[in-house]
Amino acid sequence: MLKQEAIKCRRGLRFLLGLLGLPALAMALLASLAYGQVAHERKLISRVEPEYPDTLKRLYIGGTVRIEAVVDPDGTVESTQLIGGNPILGQTAMRAIKQWKYVRANSKETLVVKLHFDPHR
Repeated sequence: MLKQEAIKCRRGLRFLLGLLGLPALAMALLASLAYGQVAHERKLISRVEPEYPDTLKRLYIGGTVRIEAVVDPDGTVESTQLIGGNPILGQTAMRAIKQWKYVRANSKETLVVKLHFDPHR
């Protein structure tokens, strides 16, 4: 009975997050629910700042990008995917995130990273 309720809850969560346009977040949350884990942030050891493209900065184009990053158990970033924001800023953010290093863990994790680009800085 409890297992059936958990399945219904996950289906409802997947549907709701899908409606909101957050399928990557839905999958990450569902994966953590499926294994009974609580979603948490993995500690970052080494961070490379993204380069702000000169043209966009000069034109005062900024904003927030959301990147889905798959982190291996050894802490290296295996892959990245832009899930929201300006595509040009997203490309520079993904290049930087691929160089980040996280603490070791028991399994591969999918994280959503938000980076803000402020042209007035």
